[in-house]
Amino acid sequence: MRLGLTGIVLAMAAAFSLSTADAQMRPPATLGAQIVDVPEKPGYVPSPDEEQLDPQFRRQPVFFRTNEAPGTIVIHTNERFLYLVLGPSSALRYGIGVGRDGFQWAGLQKVSRKAEWPDWTPPSEMIERQPYLPRFMAGGPGNPMGAAALYLGQTVYRIHGTNMPNTIGMAVSSGCFRLVNSDVQDLYNRVPVGTKVVIRQAPEL
Repeated sequence: MRLGLTGIVLAMAAAFSLSTADAQMRPPATLGAQIVDVPEKPGYVPSPDEEQLDPQFRRQPVFFRTNEAPGTIVIHTNERFLYLVLGPSSALRYGIGVGRDGFQWAGLQKVSRKAEWPDWTPPSEMIERQPYLPRFMAGGPGNPMGAAALYLGQTVYRIHGTNMPNTIGMAVSSGCFRLVNSDVQDLYNRVPVGTKVVIRQAPEL
């Protein structure tokens, strides 16, 4: 059966609609558009409405099979999730923002120290990309480090809060892992210095 011009246009529109809906339902890790260049906003204070995450990224208990001991933090960069292990098959899951393409990494670390409302000194690589950034910024609601930070070993990387909650689920940082402030405060209160942190690029099998 031959379609007229109108029929062809309608068929193409339907196919586009289906492919768009399918893309919106895919996990964030499969979306290339999630790796973007989002400039930092030092001094910006998000509204309470902006802090409300998409349901998939909200803090929640989940089934999580692992051999890691309870209390261990496991980060799956490609999934955009941080897991705090509760037992052999359960964890508390947090949505996170991760390093942009070229700044993602994997390894084993420990929480070397903790700080609430930490100061921020942008690394030189970030200043090269965003020259407008301050060289130093005291802690506070508009600080890109957010409400708390967990420092990872002797590296420059941290698990920290953010004043840009819209970047949760995205790959935008210089290698740090960011959570909304309510989540990083929750995690801060649950884990001590010395906590084991496992950073993975792929899910456990």
